[in-house]
Amino acid sequence: MTEAVIQQHLIDPEICIRCNTCEAICPVGAITHDSRNYVVKADVCNLCMACISPCPTGSIDNWRTMPKVIAYKIEDQLLWDELPTELTAEQLAAAGVAETAVAEAQPVATTTQTDPSGQDAFNSAAFGATLPPWSAAHAYTNLYGPKATEKTITAKVVGNVRVTEVGATAGADYDTHHIVLDFGAMPFPVLEGQSIAILPPGVDDHGRAHHARQYSIASPRNGERPGYNNLSLTVKRVLEDHSGKPVRGVASNYLCDLKIGDTVDVIGPFGTSFLMPNHPRSTIVMICTGTGSAPMRAMTEWRRRLRASGKFEGGKLMLFFGARTQEELPYFGPLQNLPKDFIDLHFAFSRTPGQPKHYVQDLMRERAADLVPLLADSNSYFYVCGLKSMEEGVVLALHDIAKAAGLNWETVGASLKREGRLHLETY
Repeated sequence: MTEAVIQQHLIDPEICIRCNTCEAICPVGAITHDSRNYVVKADVCNLCMACISPCPTGSIDNWRTMPKVIAYKIEDQLLWDELPTELTAEQLAAAGVAETAVAEAQPVATTTQTDPSGQDAFNSAAFGATLPPWSAAHAYTNLYGPKATEKTITAKVVGNVRVTEVGATAGADYDTHHIVLDFGAMPFPVLEGQSIAILPPGVDDHGRAHHARQYSIASPRNGERPGYNNLSLTVKRVLEDHSGKPVRGVASNYLCDLKIGDTVDVIGPFGTSFLMPNHPRSTIVMICTGTGSAPMRAMTEWRRRLRASGKFEGGKLMLFFGARTQEELPYFGPLQNLPKDFIDLHFAFSRTPGQPKHYVQDLMRERAADLVPLLADSNSYFYVCGLKSMEEGVVLALHDIAKAAGLNWETVGASLKREGRLHLETY
């Protein structure tokens, strides 16, 4: 009797940077994770391939020919430090797998997915672009990493300042730092919208080396300090999880405590889609919360430098920026100093004492008259970055704004995705 064979979809734990992109975008909920690994449920995955191209590292594009009855279980995958080797033809034959069954088990993308515009559920991730804007610069990726020629690159800390207010109402849970890393003579080209991963020193509770943590780059392509081989990060000290339970973030506390002259191990860079347009008169709408401001700062600063040099024609910038309070908002002071004719700023605070809760999607609806023509304009691009909980509300706001103006959201939403005009980076 010939055993049924599948091409089991697996995630390489050596390369994965735990960015949550795959789980966020999977339309059938086949991907899950624990504190160590991201894994794929073999009995749920429908091979739709939606997770393949958005993955910044390629760790998601791994497959193993397996007899269905002995497919790798979730509990086994969560313990892996590396992928198991492919079963040999002899091992498959010994397991009762015919050679023809192996050929028939090759993964084929299915088009059977939930309609993102259906009435039962609104799948915001389905509208996120996986292609960059057509005019984006070429991005270099995976120059350093576990399976690259160079495993890591060492960067020196040349700056570490707090960028949230210090005061009676701004405690340690508001502690966000702007950290500048210099790579010296080693090449490390990056673009606005890309990210890197930091390898914290030490081991976890199981005695294994800490896995890499991903951080968006907060500086433009020519460096935090123009002309130098450096970049900056926006890092919030993590003292509790998303449920409010006390937890000390391994990488965030390590980074926030770094001193000038310290060195860190870096892998990357990562990201080929969350990139800014470069063509004249292109408009950028940025929607973010907290440290999701990092790529928005990078884009804004690059446009500011181009404008100062007289090398950029037109192009609007709009920023919808949310935080619990003004004190928690990174870069609040510097943002106030930007020219009003350069960037259209809107702040939403959800926990200001004595004030009603206000979120970025509320601000977007208030500015619907300005957003409608941008939704219809092929030269306008939308970027969303922050906690996963904000994503659905933001995309639903775009949906409602379009429909209220008489636009067909199915057409608009499809064009935003197809033309690389709506980018979602939430965690």
